[in-house]
Amino acid sequence: MHPSTASARRRLAGLATLGVLALFGAPQAALAAFPERPITIVVPYPPGGAADVLGRLVARHMQLQLPGSSIVVENKAGAGTAVGAQAVAQAAPDGYTLLSSSNTTWTMNPALKPRLPYDTLKSFEAIGTIGSIPLMLVAHPSAPFSSVKDLVAQAKAQPGKLNYASFGAGTSSHFAGEMFNAAAGVDIAHVPYKGSAPAMQDLIGGQVPMSFDTNIASLPQIKAGKIKPLAVTTARRLSTAPDVPTLAESGLPGFELSAWVSFVAPRGLPEPVRATLVKALADAMATPALQADLAKAGLEVAYEPPATFEARVQKELPQMRELVRKANITVD
Repeated sequence: MHPSTASARRRLAGLATLGVLALFGAPQAALAAFPERPITIVVPYPPGGAADVLGRLVARHMQLQLPGSSIVVENKAGAGTAVGAQAVAQAAPDGYTLLSSSNTTWTMNPALKPRLPYDTLKSFEAIGTIGSIPLMLVAHPSAPFSSVKDLVAQAKAQPGKLNYASFGAGTSSHFAGEMFNAAAGVDIAHVPYKGSAPAMQDLIGGQVPMSFDTNIASLPQIKAGKIKPLAVTTARRLSTAPDVPTLAESGLPGFELSAWVSFVAPRGLPEPVRATLVKALADAMATPALQADLAKAGLEVAYEPPATFEARVQKELPQMRELVRKANITVD
């Protein structure tokens, strides 16, 4: 073999090796360093509500599982969580943008709005589910009813005259209100707000007589005497409010609705990044400190790995579509 030919082949082999390193070595090194910059958890509600509280608690504890990292919470409210969900669905699938939300985003909005800018299963991949948030039917202290029975009687005597607040069209509180209307045979008008915090502010101020809201938002105001509880939407009474009856106990048998909370990322994460995030959330959720913080905030803590997310969505979405049809739920 001519020396120049052998030299040329060696140069080509060297270039090929460099090419392989460029293709595989550099990305692996970059992935091994994840995260190299702050991770953002998008909460699709305004600050101050239940979703915001939970997102910040998880961010603080999850950050401890990623030494040297920082996790920030960004509120992107609007369109019943669709604004925040769209922002995350369109973000780069690099692990630096996550979404914390409830079945409002995953199954209720899709059941109610067929033309959403995201697809629950195609746009996202799960990092984990942390538990569920009970809802409560609460009223202003001056409201002329202090029980579900009295409320139903007044609503039937004055059809269309009462209204209830929710923390957004297509949210779990909206669904709870329309389920209540259907189950009780009443017509209480829906007043949607852009989040729990502004809805609660107007309830406390007496601008609306009642609301369906989370126990996280409601219990502090109940304890302060600023609102009064009528019932909870869960199958059993809450340990944090044992004197408040369920709606099923209050004359609406079978009534049950809660909001389950999951963390997701844009679909297409590199596997090492996905594994890092899943482990960080799982490890954080296994700590007694985070469990205690979440329980104190009102979450029914029940961690589930990513695989259960898709199964939940596939089971619940047809149920929510049927509920929309039966209760004639519409976007206001």
